[in-house]
Amino acid sequence: MTDKLLHALRRLLAASFVAILAACAAVPDEAPPGEGMVAAADPRAVAAGLEMLERGGSAVDAAIATMLVLGLVEPQSAGLGGGAFALVYNRRTGDIHSYDGREWAPAGATPNMFLGENGQPIDFQSAVLSGRSVGTPSLVQTLYLMHQDQGVLPWSELAQPAIRLAEQGFEISERLNRMITLGAARGRLRDIPELRGYFFDEAGAPMAVGTKVRNPAYAATLRAIAEQGPRAMTHGSVAEAVIVAARAEPLGGSLTLEDLQAFQPRRLAPLCGPYRALLVCSMPPPSSGGIAVLSILGTYERLRPAPVGPSDPEDWAAFLWASRLAYADRDHYVGDDQFVPVPTQGLVDGRYLATRVPLADLSRAAPDDLPPGDPSVVLGGESLLDRWGRDRTREVPGTTHLSVVAPNGDAVALTATIESIFGSQRYAAGFFLNNQLTDFSLSPTRYGGEAANAVGPRKRPRSSMAPTLVLDQDGDLRLVIGSPGGSAIIAYVARSIIGYLDWGLSLQDAIAQPIMVASRPGAVRAEVQLLSPAVVDDLVARGWALQPTTLEASGLHGIAVAPDGLEGGADPRREGAALSTRPAE
Repeated sequence: MTDKLLHALRRLLAASFVAILAACAAVPDEAPPGEGMVAAADPRAVAAGLEMLERGGSAVDAAIATMLVLGLVEPQSAGLGGGAFALVYNRRTGDIHSYDGREWAPAGATPNMFLGENGQPIDFQSAVLSGRSVGTPSLVQTLYLMHQDQGVLPWSELAQPAIRLAEQGFEISERLNRMITLGAARGRLRDIPELRGYFFDEAGAPMAVGTKVRNPAYAATLRAIAEQGPRAMTHGSVAEAVIVAARAEPLGGSLTLEDLQAFQPRRLAPLCGPYRALLVCSMPPPSSGGIAVLSILGTYERLRPAPVGPSDPEDWAAFLWASRLAYADRDHYVGDDQFVPVPTQGLVDGRYLATRVPLADLSRAAPDDLPPGDPSVVLGGESLLDRWGRDRTREVPGTTHLSVVAPNGDAVALTATIESIFGSQRYAAGFFLNNQLTDFSLSPTRYGGEAANAVGPRKRPRSSMAPTLVLDQDGDLRLVIGSPGGSAIIAYVARSIIGYLDWGLSLQDAIAQPIMVASRPGAVRAEVQLLSPAVVDDLVARGWALQPTTLEASGLHGIAVAPDGLEGGADPRREGAALSTRPAE
């Protein structure tokens, strides 16, 4: 193991309460300029990121420019009215920093705010479309903090590609057309005056694919952000428009200007753990994504010390069992760690995972009543097993992920969201507001106990977002990846990492591999049409109920750092791209 990896592991994991290594090493030399790459859900957003890299910008600069264009051309997924999680890798120092930009509940939020007069949770879709679901928009504050730490180009320049597109116009893509159609059928898009002539034609039909549209309000908001920074989102006309939209009836929320101004993103130590001879880093709470991804990988490694590949039913059975075990723990324990105790390190500790492995009988399917485990039995400390009621809150996938590797070797994995399709379908100053608070348990008690993920003032709802970085034995970057998809993000990311690292697939093939999501008791959502009949028959014979699906909401976008250069992967289930800069002369 090299000095560089010792340095990286010590810096990454000491702050996560586990002193894996205790040595410190010399800082490696800066990499010579080489190829850079951006992978994201829309080629126009990718182009904006590449523009920043080719102008000498950092990986963070490219990620910000990419994200601001995604907020325009992919408004159903993420944008200025939502939040984000990000990991940033600095090749020169070996450090990884994570940023928590998860939205807060307003100070006026109460545990019972999603309950009806009968004391039962209101209809889920009604909760989504309510003002009560709107958390404090936090994306801009988070991007600004990242730029303060590791930006190179002036902040004001990063919004220019998105401003140009918003003012000059962009074409409605096939996916956006489909999402407008779906959002109008399920919600209130047609009731928003600003969307007439933007999303809908004179007859009230969704704008056809290829129609060029403009969003001058979005451009105006970005100009304010470029000039004022995050203050443009917390003071003045944009902030006031957000408050009006969030508090409007029906079921108006309690969001105030004070809530917007109080929000602060956090710098966190990433959650890291070993996987075979590698180091995998992702997000700690309030996201459950990092915990569950590391749990799946650690359990899978023990169940399949010598994996074969996607043609082997035993490998898939091990992945399904590892998923069920990880989701059982995730559902029970994870909430906002500033409000509730979360046994984060215990849930990914190898000693604890080793106690879970004997539960997995690969010859049969996992039972529906698979219980959470108790890390304290192995590791000591307070047991939280009986403190919480298990929470299987629905998470609707309205999210995006982007990956960046700069020519100097720095990297960003950023996952952003407004939660549902077009969030709460409340619109202000050219963008949609999130419905993030429906990621809380709608009832403060679940399955006989208090929910760790219950609503609380200034509390962050649990997330499943899992932006992830993988380092090799020398401490060098190996992989940048993440995905949208609600609670299925965890399965999407873990399966793709296994496909690339264990099954020997190209990154593109690993991302395109069949999806299987065993996040809940009962049937496993599976892209059976992409699986071999032999694998399907074998898993069914073991007792797994496979529910065929062609509507998985993955949007995996990744970059692998290989000996011969960068290898990109873009999810074929969406419209994204992975493109590189021109190599340095």
